[in-house]
Amino acid sequence: MSTHPPELIIEAGRTESQYWKDLWRYRELFYFLAWRDILVRYKQTVIGIAWALIRPFLTMIVFTIVFGNLAKLPSGGAPYPILVFAAMLPWQFFASALAECSNSLIVNSNLISKVYFPRLIVPSSAVIVSFVDFLISGMILLALMIWFNFVPDWRILTLPLFILLAFAAAMGSGLWLAALNVKYRDFRYIVPFIVQFGLYISPVGFSSSIVPPQWRLIYSINPMVGVIDGFRWAILGGEAQLYWPGFILSTGLVALLLLTGIWYFRQTERTFADVI
Repeated sequence: MSTHPPELIIEAGRTESQYWKDLWRYRELFYFLAWRDILVRYKQTVIGIAWALIRPFLTMIVFTIVFGNLAKLPSGGAPYPILVFAAMLPWQFFASALAECSNSLIVNSNLISKVYFPRLIVPSSAVIVSFVDFLISGMILLALMIWFNFVPDWRILTLPLFILLAFAAAMGSGLWLAALNVKYRDFRYIVPFIVQFGLYISPVGFSSSIVPPQWRLIYSINPMVGVIDGFRWAILGGEAQLYWPGFILSTGLVALLLLTGIWYFRQTERTFADVI
């Protein structure tokens, strides 16, 4: 009996039509990239994953001293360190994911230029690495609650919803910057500036309630305002109130950022291998 080699059928447009199915088919690559980046981040470091605890903890101490002790800004009845760290968690996740996503395609350029797979896997795995840091940093928040004998109310059950909102904000922004960084390498210098500037215009070291009422809605154009206020509302309970018009605006902008980020990434994805 003669054996025939398997037929290879090239179908026009198949990659586009099967793209989302391919994301599931290549899920093992997603796991591999995420696990590889986690190992690389802490490999040959003296204190390992403790870096995920030290950075937000030291930032929380500085903000507590500057805004809480020196500036005497109100905390709404909550311990100021908890007020700050409830905002540090989503902000650190967002800032880290933004930096990791923006460079993810460049770092994996050899893989992208040689093998086909849905490129969306690369920035998505970078966000997961930052999310691991987010989960580790959550231990500090738990320790602060125990130290100050602070017990959250039923609103803490809504925290997963705001985590998803933070994930969407990080993913949407990260996809834009990842795609732009392939063509315009200037973004490697712009991203650190965005992160540093965003830290000061976002309500991380202070409560957004100190913003004058006539400016609250405009201030909420910053998508992270809604994310941070949502975290504080869920964690601090009755000690924090949501400014619903601003929160709805921020949430809508996060959704728009995510949808347009996916759209732009998909539009430019086919040129990555040629440009990178």
